[in-house]
Amino acid sequence: MSRLRIAAFIAVLGPGILAGLSDDDPAGITTYSILGADHGYELIWVLVLATAMLILYHAIAVRVGAVTGQGLAGLIRERLGVRTAFAMTTILIVANLGTTAAEFAGIASALGLAGIPRGISVPLAAVGISWLVIGSQFKRVEHVLLILAATLGAYILAGALAGPDWSAAARGAVVPSLSLGRDDVLVITATIGTTIAPWGLAFIQSYAVDKRLRPQDLSLERIDVVAGAVLTGVIGFFVVIACAATLHATGRSIEDARDAAVALEPLAGAWSARLFGAGLLGAALLAVAIVPLSTAYSVAETFGTESRLDDSFGEARIFYATYVGTMTIAAVVVLIPSVPLVPVLYLSQALNAILLVPLLVVLNRLSGDTQLMGEHANTAVIRILAWSATLVLLACVLALGFVSLT
Repeated sequence: MSRLRIAAFIAVLGPGILAGLSDDDPAGITTYSILGADHGYELIWVLVLATAMLILYHAIAVRVGAVTGQGLAGLIRERLGVRTAFAMTTILIVANLGTTAAEFAGIASALGLAGIPRGISVPLAAVGISWLVIGSQFKRVEHVLLILAATLGAYILAGALAGPDWSAAARGAVVPSLSLGRDDVLVITATIGTTIAPWGLAFIQSYAVDKRLRPQDLSLERIDVVAGAVLTGVIGFFVVIACAATLHATGRSIEDARDAAVALEPLAGAWSARLFGAGLLGAALLAVAIVPLSTAYSVAETFGTESRLDDSFGEARIFYATYVGTMTIAAVVVLIPSVPLVPVLYLSQALNAILLVPLLVVLNRLSGDTQLMGEHANTAVIRILAWSATLVLLACVLALGFVSLT
């Protein structure tokens, strides 16, 4: 790759990496930890499937943003009407509030390992991240978020130190194993839903617009998208094998990622536990910055006032007010003493799974519209893959509903 091409790649780098790795948030890490602790290596293939679906849909969302110059909510408003846009955004707001609360719960859990109470950790994180986003230019915000994303590499080291059975892990990744029990259906649905989060799709498309990507950037941006999604899957893989090699092997169950970090110490050593906790904190800080951004982009677009991170507060009042409002409400929820943190994590993922199905249907329609996308509309192969992926998710959601009622 020539120096000019490397410089061009660095210029477009960001949307895929950030949107992908922010899916490895506390709710995601909790899901992967439970998958490994309860099922060992057997369901790693589900993570591989979810990663492939993530590559597909993040590439579609970035392409739509670069071609149309509009975020997802704004495009829905223009093509499907104001009512549809408001309906989708309202559901997204509710789901994102739950998810943002889950990120603060992750911060509280991670710093709780060091003895810091959530009454201190949550407000400091809320103020610090809000100050970064509101008071900085786009490039500075992006650079800080990319640094936070790099901290997720701690999970790779934690997994390696746990001494996993590599042959069993490889077999679990390529040989599907499945029973139709409630636990299996739940963890499969949760793994797909937490990997392809609806807020991630809204974020990556709006962020691509904010970064001013153009159709001619798409060939290089695909590398960014694939890299971000693959790294997301790799980190999830190491979380699963860390818990499979230690917790599953000793018959121990957990409720959240904090439990996994605590349990790892006597089984895999202090460094593995510390790295797991550090990864949880980095994941939470990254996601708590990005999820409210997804909300802010979507609300501003729904009201027809598309905004950018380089805009001042006076130029983008709806955008920044939504961001601050989301952060404040989510932080307050987590600070209520009677609020259990683990159910907050699970509730947010249930809301995400419900929203994701109609969102994928809408994205499939928009990305396949030749009048809108021209030569960049979905090819026949992409259409088949996209609708097949949507049907897989729909089947998981329906199966989960069925086993929950029986």
